[in-house]
Amino acid sequence: MTFDLEKARAAAARAIIPLKPAGRDTTAAQNFLFSAKREVRADALPPYYLVRFLLIDLLGFRNLGRFEKVDWSVPVEFKGRAFLIEHRKFGLGVFIGGAPDDPDDAREIARLIHRGVKAAAPYFTWLAEEAAKASALNVVNRARTLFERFEFFAGLYDARVTEAERRKDESIRTDLGPTAWTVSWPSFDLRKEGDHYAISTIESFFSWTEHVFILIAILRGTHVTGEDVRQLAQANWDTKFKAALDIVDPKTKAFFDDLVQVRRQVRNFVAHGSFGKEGEAFQIHSSAGAVPMRMLDERRGARFRLGAGAGYADDKAIQLLRDFVDHLWDGDRAPARIYIQDWELPLILTYAKDGTYAQCMTSVEEMEAFTHHLSEEMDRHANMDF
Repeated sequence: MTFDLEKARAAAARAIIPLKPAGRDTTAAQNFLFSAKREVRADALPPYYLVRFLLIDLLGFRNLGRFEKVDWSVPVEFKGRAFLIEHRKFGLGVFIGGAPDDPDDAREIARLIHRGVKAAAPYFTWLAEEAAKASALNVVNRARTLFERFEFFAGLYDARVTEAERRKDESIRTDLGPTAWTVSWPSFDLRKEGDHYAISTIESFFSWTEHVFILIAILRGTHVTGEDVRQLAQANWDTKFKAALDIVDPKTKAFFDDLVQVRRQVRNFVAHGSFGKEGEAFQIHSSAGAVPMRMLDERRGARFRLGAGAGYADDKAIQLLRDFVDHLWDGDRAPARIYIQDWELPLILTYAKDGTYAQCMTSVEEMEAFTHHLSEEMDRHANMDF
């Protein structure tokens, strides 16, 4: 279906009547542009970018441009008087002069802006669709936060296992009466807690890798549009792995095979309710008694098999994950760690498409220089130091 821009513009214009651009005949207080005071704050308005798209991009209201601590400024007229809609360092706002009715009218302007944003929804959808076809967009980077979650649970697992080993010979007797008592072993409960933390550690690892593989693929220049990233984000873990790492490398292939096994077992255990880390979901009645039987992942052929699967030991699995983290950031992927993990900068698809990232990935020194420069630029824009 073809998007009708003029129809969207007309609908948005009707929604904000009688709000219109300020003109020569608009009444304004002396030095209004410098003396206007904020009346309506950002929390009472739609997101700043939607307001900008509505007023400036779609409806063509005049933008006074950038100046110190102001990103954009739109003078509007309401009931013959001037108001300002500005995006400043401390947020979007509706700014007023000194007329008695200005506060109430500013709130009415805010209501009209909400109406306009709602009416312009098809335009915003079109903008998003068009942006996704190109490379003029960023991909949010949450890799460091996700990795910190993995390290948090891994640390808790280590602590429980270490304490359980230290207290393995300890028992606690609790008297229940003259002739009754119970005995407990703290190491048993500590190891059980360690099992819970191990599962959380492994889940956190795969959550992190699902995210970080996409970011590495962008830095490698193999995924340079919004549509590329969407397709990769919806792909399975195996595909993401192969987009980020060269599976032809024997060491990488070995990691891949081992991680696939751990992921499959945890996925069965946690996500699919298969009851055990070895996939044992049933016990069949037999002449040998209750015999374990597990469900298989195969789409064709046998769906069940006697016995348990090749389960993993928590300590070996978690060591595998830690070894892979070192491998991931080794060699020609070392520059990616600086950008993704150390600085947690957004992935700018424009740089993926024009070869900037490819150049930065040639050495750690290139990437360090680039991340310092990009971080300073982003800080300057965030502070609106124009």
